[in-house]
Amino acid sequence: MADNRQHPMLQYIIENPEAFAQNLSKTAESAAKALAAYLEPREKGEVKQDSNDELTGIIKTLGQVGEYWISDPQRSVEAQSRLMTGYIDLWNSSLKRMMGETAAPAAEAAPRDKRFADPDWNDNQFFDFIKQIYLITSKWAEDLVVEAEGLDEHTRHKAEFYVTQISNALSPSNFLLTNPELLRLTVESNGENLVKGMQHLAEDIKAGHGDVKIRMTDTSKFALGENLGLTPGKVISENDVCQVIQYDPATPDVLKRPLLIVPPWINKFYILDLTPEKSYIKWAVDQGHTVFVISWVNPDERQAQKSFEHYMKEGILNTLDVIKRATRQQEVNAIGYCVGGTLLAVTLAYMAAKGDERIKTATFFTTQVDFTNAGDLRVFVDEEQISMLEKKMAEQGYLDGSKMSAAFNMLRSNDLIWSYVVNNYLKGKDPFPFDLLYWNSDSTRMPAANHSFYLRNCYLENNLAKGEMVIDGEKLDLGKVTIPIYNLATREDHIAPPLSVFVGSKCFGGPVDYVLSGSGHIAGVVNPPSRNKYQFWTGGKPEGELDSWIKSAEEHPGSWWPHWDAWIRQQDATTAKARKPGAYRMKILGDAPGSYVANRI
Repeated sequence: MADNRQHPMLQYIIENPEAFAQNLSKTAESAAKALAAYLEPREKGEVKQDSNDELTGIIKTLGQVGEYWISDPQRSVEAQSRLMTGYIDLWNSSLKRMMGETAAPAAEAAPRDKRFADPDWNDNQFFDFIKQIYLITSKWAEDLVVEAEGLDEHTRHKAEFYVTQISNALSPSNFLLTNPELLRLTVESNGENLVKGMQHLAEDIKAGHGDVKIRMTDTSKFALGENLGLTPGKVISENDVCQVIQYDPATPDVLKRPLLIVPPWINKFYILDLTPEKSYIKWAVDQGHTVFVISWVNPDERQAQKSFEHYMKEGILNTLDVIKRATRQQEVNAIGYCVGGTLLAVTLAYMAAKGDERIKTATFFTTQVDFTNAGDLRVFVDEEQISMLEKKMAEQGYLDGSKMSAAFNMLRSNDLIWSYVVNNYLKGKDPFPFDLLYWNSDSTRMPAANHSFYLRNCYLENNLAKGEMVIDGEKLDLGKVTIPIYNLATREDHIAPPLSVFVGSKCFGGPVDYVLSGSGHIAGVVNPPSRNKYQFWTGGKPEGELDSWIKSAEEHPGSWWPHWDAWIRQQDATTAKARKPGAYRMKILGDAPGSYVANRI
């Protein structure tokens, strides 16, 4: 150990060449198995050859940036000079360090950048040099996009996104020979990490039927109905689109108005019913709500033509009928989460047009109705990309869940892709068991008609906010939705940015309480009071600019859940005797969490 401190590079020298050679041989064997797992489904015709359309689109977008700089010789020289200046600064500072002088780094990683947390990224001059070359080059590439003139907003957004993805992929932290932690681990274990890592890779390719399905957690540690989705309840209705679950009461008296939860169909509903201590559904039941949840089907070709209208009618509107039969109550409090919230907003506008007043309050979790500021997901939405996607969906009737999962993961690729590549395949470690990541990997398919309507009418044309969306012959106007609304956004949301939710609040015609929670799209919502984590902000009406609203808002520690419950009771605190599933001769079809949610891809 003392020698290693005096000679830092000694820790990267292999001490047992024979064991190392044997492990390299085992690694090669596993690599062959990984290659076979990749090729086998393609040779059998089970997986179609990957299309080059996406790659062509990326090249085309980045080519527009390059064209701006290359078209003018002076700009081209300026761009090259800027990069060379960064390299020269790095060379000079490195020479000073070699001579024992103190020198400021030419580039520094962000303080919260976990990729370069190992001390040798700074202490070892070789790795520090590699790191700084990477940081200088990636910053230079990002600046080229930002400063390129003549690009429309969407093209610039796509170019920024693609450059970020390329930069994240090429980070020296992702490669064995340029990552000190990986190199040290490989030497210390004589390459055993590579053996295990390649075994993991082969298993993940096989699990992905020819594609890499990166494991984010130890899935063997979780099972629905055993340690997830445990809140007692019954399935009381089902159709081609969803099952309806009614949960057993936990209090002798309950709020008179039942609570309907509309989750997203992009993932499964049990994000709101994870372990009992994290379960929003269990907490709501414990507070005296009669909770009904829609559990969406994991669609296949049979649901190909199920559109937004079908999901509205066979999902929300049908469930309102079910709730009335199950409770003899017509007035309902409703919650919509993410795209489930968008569907709920569409339904509210439709009900307003029809004079249907059954939903008396609406709560939205990280929901967008105005998609002007929809964030990085807009990168994937333009006429060219949607048409290409529609063509693929037409072949099988749905969009494979892995495609949506990959798109979401790319929004935070360092955290949700590359960190797992390094951990699983280079360090050879098993991922930590985490219920949230188990749910995240349990993706669902998207029906072709539904997904196409959603992308075109919301992301591409923003018809709901414009008052131009048509459902079942009705032109929808959110301004006619005058019921009280609790609109929850989360501060670090990459999917439904807080600004987007804030602007969307102005579309409704009634009172809107905008509430901002700490953390992101999931953790900011699934934040039980018992953990006392994060915080939330409340303020006046969602008017003016978001920054001004935040400055004047009141910050509260902990979970927003009790604040929401108090808000619900302010609207109507009337109570009734608890209702059990199966009352009023309702047929019970099975136990919660039901069979639809158990259908995995």
